[in-house]
Amino acid sequence: MKIVFSQIQQLSQKNAEIIATKWHYDGEYSFYDMENDQEDYDEIITPELRKHYFEVLADDGQLTAFFCLDPIEDRNGQVEVGLGMAPELTGHGLGIKLMQMIEDYVKQIGKYHKIILSVAEFNKRAQKVYQRAGYRITGSEDEASNGGIYRFILMAKEIKK
Repeated sequence: MKIVFSQIQQLSQKNAEIIATKWHYDGEYSFYDMENDQEDYDEIITPELRKHYFEVLADDGQLTAFFCLDPIEDRNGQVEVGLGMAPELTGHGLGIKLMQMIEDYVKQIGKYHKIILSVAEFNKRAQKVYQRAGYRITGSEDEASNGGIYRFILMAKEIKK
């Protein structure tokens, strides 16, 4: 599959609604459907709450992915990145390219030296992608999500400007 991630911009209302209501993942990955977690759904759909959300567009303008940047307040220079890729694009080897684009964007901002990821424990596919991109497992924690408590793997990578 040939997709070129070419543009990052603030997440538009139109694309936020597409992500929130039309992006549905197969099998256990349906965990990531926005409609399964009211807090996530409200955050992405509400302009005032999604100021730190960005869309990734292909060279043809197609919405391919999104990410959010959440600075870790008590650890200066660290930012947690949450992300999602269009369901039809997952599993096609595009994850490392997306991570590189996000990292390049974070470097351009210039405020952060470390990216933190929090990945559902069952999502071995994403963990492998992140490890191939240079992220290291730093621990795990239980988090409330989708109406339950789930284990998440914490991963981190130092980024150089």
